[in-house]
Amino acid sequence: MKSTPRSQPADRGRQRTAHAEPRTAPTRPSLFLALQTGPGVTELPASRAQCRRWILSALSQDADLTLRFVARNEARSLNAGYRSRDYAPDVLTFAYGRTPNRSLGRLRADIVLCVPVLREQARVAGIPFAWRLAHLVIHGVLHAQGHDHERDDEARVMQSLETAALRRFNIPDPYIDG
Repeated sequence: MKSTPRSQPADRGRQRTAHAEPRTAPTRPSLFLALQTGPGVTELPASRAQCRRWILSALSQDADLTLRFVARNEARSLNAGYRSRDYAPDVLTFAYGRTPNRSLGRLRADIVLCVPVLREQARVAGIPFAWRLAHLVIHGVLHAQGHDHERDDEARVMQSLETAALRRFNIPDPYIDG
């Protein structure tokens, strides 16, 4: 009977470490989420679970966030009072920094979304309202974390983060025409 040569182990020649560090999955940031509706908004436009998923897709740090869904009057009043602009915007973000206990390192912010403006934007763009809402929730979360789009380089970074988060929900890139 003829013997066959033994095959070499697949990892032969690789260096081995005596004590390899166990790999741990990255931890998701913790999120305390409050949802509010303002006068003129009779129901939440998305479930709490869906809002959490959208937020967590863009959140990179522990946070206490409030999503407030409002009508045009409240959005316009807030925009006039805080930004001296006399129109109802789609989203406003009020970031308050971190909590006094620095060991927690929690971000605190209110994100105000104007439901009628978002509905109109979705209708004009010919996209589902949920896609527009997801985009602006994610947009507000990124603003709360210090991202901005005033300069071209900042805008490219922020748009890249937005589209990556939206892709997780099979929502097309909102910055591509067609």
